[in-house]
Amino acid sequence: MDEQIKQIAERVRGLRDALGLGIDEMAESCGLASAQYAAIESGECDLSVSSLQKIARHFDVPLDVLMFGEEPKMNAYFLTRRGAGVSVERTKAYKYESLASGFRNRIADPFIVTVEPKPEETPVYFNTHAGQEFNLVIEGRLLLNINGKELILNPGDSLYFNSALSHGMKALDGKTVRFLAVVMQ
Repeated sequence: MDEQIKQIAERVRGLRDALGLGIDEMAESCGLASAQYAAIESGECDLSVSSLQKIARHFDVPLDVLMFGEEPKMNAYFLTRRGAGVSVERTKAYKYESLASGFRNRIADPFIVTVEPKPEETPVYFNTHAGQEFNLVIEGRLLLNINGKELILNPGDSLYFNSALSHGMKALDGKTVRFLAVVMQ
């Protein structure tokens, strides 16, 4: 996991270097705090997909290039076989498997997200990003907190929401949760 985060950090730093921008300029142009952006480049902290998405969209770079180091090539269709999507494990608790990494100019980013259980007292990590999000639970039970409202989703349950609202999730019952997440802007 740490190696993947460091590789993402190197790609983000490489983008900034290619653009000839300083850390403060890069952060400001992407709507991120300088400290938040510097933490992304350091590779020593958790990376949010939404922060990477902000950077990618601002500079018109495919999210896959930053996350996976691969340039999308297809523009008619892209097939992802079960379990064969390009994946990145951001933290020990979250793994993202891209389901459309090879499709160019897509308007949504679909992922299979795997959330590992944490000790009950572990706080929920919250995130916000532009756009909308759709989540469909495949297995396990998921606690999803949106703007202070706690919702429990069971297999087959789905939720569509404004992702600019503060949201966070947690696996329940000490079991792994897998869900389909589609992030749109």
